[in-house]
Amino acid sequence: MMGRKSTTVYFREPTADDGSEIYELVKSSKVLDVNSSYSYLMWGKYFNKTSIVAVVDRKIVGFISGFLQPTAPDTLFIWQVVVDRSQRGKGLATTLLLKLIKRLENTNIRYLEATVTPTNEPSNNLFKGLADKLGTEYTKYECFSEEQFPDPSHEAEIAYRIGPLE
Repeated sequence: MMGRKSTTVYFREPTADDGSEIYELVKSSKVLDVNSSYSYLMWGKYFNKTSIVAVVDRKIVGFISGFLQPTAPDTLFIWQVVVDRSQRGKGLATTLLLKLIKRLENTNIRYLEATVTPTNEPSNNLFKGLADKLGTEYTKYECFSEEQFPDPSHEAEIAYRIGPLE
């Protein structure tokens, strides 16, 4: 009898032990800026309450890194959203965001912010759709211009501000 792979997705806070696996997941996306491996250890150790991983068969297949903005403690800033190729198109990114927001519902968080490049259609759709699912509004503004990046090919980063979250 052949073993069957599970399709059950388990959601939890990341740990420092997840750092290298998260690093490899981000690297394999070939879309996101890959931060240092150290930064992913930090997310698991110091920002785990505002971050989340999705696990299938003991493998991390999704990750969101987030932090509370120091100048706006009612705002959760989403740094990165990554989903393994095997799980794309299944709504996992939206589910990760909703699970993270649900986990933080008894805190002072009223807004969610994230930046996206104008040509990143999946991420633009993700955040527009999230506002829709939450029954709230979103606004957009230029957070970082192209000129602010040292790499001349980097696009501007447009911020989505979603909320208020109820």
